[in-house]
This record gives sequence, C-alpha cells and structure tokens, in this order.
Amino acid sequence: MATVIVGAGIIGASTAYYLSQSPSSTPPSSIHIIESSPELFASASGYAAGFLARDWFSPPVATLGALSFDLHKQLAEENNGWEKWGYSRSTGTSLENRGGKRGVDWLLEGSSRAEAAGEHEFVDGVGPAWLTRRVGGKIEVISEDDSTAQVDPLRLSKFLLSTCLARGVHLHQPSKPTSIITSKNGTLTSIRLASPQDGSETTTIPCTRLVITAGAWTPRVFQTLFPTSKLKIPISSLAGHSLLIRSPRWKSGDDRLDGKAGCHAVFTTDDKGYSPEVFSRVGGEIYIAGLNDAALPLPEVATDRKIDVKSVDVLKGTAKRLLGKDGGEDDLEVLREGLCFRPVTRKGVPIVGRVKDEGLGLETKGGSDGGVWIAAGHGPWGISLSLGTGKCVAEMVEGRKTSADVGGLGL
Repeated sequence: MATVIVGAGIIGASTAYYLSQSPSSTPPSSIHIIESSPELFASASGYAAGFLARDWFSPPVATLGALSFDLHKQLAEENNGWEKWGYSRSTGTSLENRGGKRGVDWLLEGSSRAEAAGEHEFVDGVGPAWLTRRVGGKIEVISEDDSTAQVDPLRLSKFLLSTCLARGVHLHQPSKPTSIITSKNGTLTSIRLASPQDGSETTTIPCTRLVITAGAWTPRVFQTLFPTSKLKIPISSLAGHSLLIRSPRWKSGDDRLDGKAGCHAVFTTDDKGYSPEVFSRVGGEIYIAGLNDAALPLPEVATDRKIDVKSVDVLKGTAKRLLGKDGGEDDLEVLREGLCFRPVTRKGVPIVGRVKDEGLGLETKGGSDGGVWIAAGHGPWGISLSLGTGKCVAEMVEGRKTSADVGGLGL
C-alpha cells in the first residue's frame, strides 16, 4: 500500500510523522510527500504566528484542539522543543484601547481569534514588559500557562519533515500532481507528477491511499486530480501580512520566567480598522499580524506571493504604537516581512475526513487498503491543530479509531 500526501506543510508533515511511526503497518518507504513550491513552508506553515491553545475551540473541534495541544507538549518534552523550535508556555492577554474598531473577521466570517479569546473569563493582570503602556489602555489576562503555548512554526515544521525523511519517507519537491491513474476496473492505483514550472519530467508513483493537505490550494489539487467530480471543496484562501520584529525590551533570556520559558500573546484593536495580534517568541523575536485580505488572489505557488507595501506600513505603524519606545523613538528592528495564505471555511471548522468514492468519480480499495482523505481549512489554528490532525488522519488511513472525535469535520 503506497500512501501519497499532497502538501508538505505542517499538516502534511504531521500526517507523515505519525503515519511513519507505525512501520509494521505503514513502512516509511511507502510514504511519499508531494510539494509543488520550490521553497518549503513558504506559506502559513512558515509564516504563521505559532500560537497554541487547548480550549479555545467550538464543540466540533474541542477534542481535536485538546489532543493537539497535549501532543505539542509531549513532542517538545521528548525532543527538547524549547531549544529546537521555541516551544514555550504563553500567557494570553487582551489589550483594550479607546477608539479601537473590530477588524476583518477571519476565523469564520463573523469571528476572529481575538473574539475567541474574548469568550474566556478575565482575571487581573499587567501584561508583558515589551508592551508599551498608553493612557486609556486596559490589559487583562485571559489565559494562563496551562492552556496556551507558543512555537516557531517554521522550525517545528522543519523538525517534523526532517524526522520523516530520516525514517525513510520520500519527498518530491518541487513536483506537482497532474493526474491519477486507475486500474482496468477503475480503482485508484497511482499518481502522475510533473515539474510545476514547465510540466516536464513526468513521474508516476504508486498510490492507493491519497491524503490532500495542500492548505488553501486544496480545492485546486482536488479539481486537478478528480476533474469529473461534482464535489466542491468548501475552502477559500485568506491572505495575511505579518512582521517579525526584535525589540530591546524583549531579549533572548527574557523568555525564562521563574526557571520556565514564558511568552505572551496580546489581542487588541487598532484605529486602522483591524485586530492586531502580537506574540513574543523564545529567542527574542516578536511576531505581529492580524491584517488580512480575503480578496487577495491565491498565487499558483506560495513563492509567487507579492507583499503589499501599504499593508506592511500599517503593521509597522501598529508595531511602533504597541511596542515602540515612549517618546516616539523607533528602536524596533524588522527581521522579516511576511505574507501567507490561510485555508478557511465558512463554517469556521477544518475539513478532516475521508472523501466517499461517489464524490471522487472513481473507486478506491476501501478500508485501510485505499481511499482519499482531506485535511485542510484550519484557518488561524493550523499550527495549533497540526499534530492532532496529523495523528487522527494517520489513524483514519490505517483504519484505526481516532484519538479525537473528528466525526463532525467531514465533508
């Protein structure tokens, strides 16, 4: 049984990671990961915030959220995650500013991660030292260290993928899936790949179990591979700009509090009409985002993205207001400007499940011998839900009971 995972982002890497842990049922050498981008983790897996939450989810996602949060902690404890990918406890805070307005909603068309944070009960708190205090601002702690955490998603994604490759998993990159091949009786048997640049160098690899984890590109991949299917994958893309900043008030070493690593997440508002989110990371970095645009078209591959200067300037202005030195002096260092495309669904919950054969327009072997699965549409929670999603998809592919209840997340 050959398993092909289309999409080498953090969801695909997590799926391969847990699937390759079962060599007796799924030999790592039988797992193939396909990635069309010439740069790995060039979208949300490398440019997202990396904020983790255990209990900030709606009922359909609640058990998956808790499972994934626990797996993040376990993985970090077993592999020195604090040093390798900046795993840290985090304290969530809400900063209320006078005159602020709610921004573009982006978790579900009607809510945001900041609004999810607002559903928690507040307790008194003072917030992080790197946050600039302004007259009229009110800071409240909305989560403690047992329910939220922080990672560097790029380093975590690299760890997952490198571990898979060390086990014997194959990576085809850059390579684009162009079509599927069936047996004489119409059963899925293999997949054809080509160079994403010019379509040359066609390769065919065995495939009886297909998992699509292509993020915002998932609908395009599905339509390409199953052109006769009438099934529409209800995932759209939401572009989001970000900045990675260094501040003199958050230095490497400040992330250890009372002998423990400790970071902060700040959810607030801005008079520019959006809801900024600011996250400190281990190593002295601060990530700021929240400025999103559903109208920005999805590029052919992630590396074709074009950063909007005006959007970056808005974020820089917000960074100066929230993180800058009193008196107006700009002493912040911009380490990176980013743009990624998050896969979102109108229901606000991801799609994690098997596609029925009638939705494919062909047959699969069925059971654990074959099938097609989709795991995408995680919105702003892709990093947080990554490990739990990967574990559950691996269990579904092998025909085992899932560790979380994902029954309400299918198509």
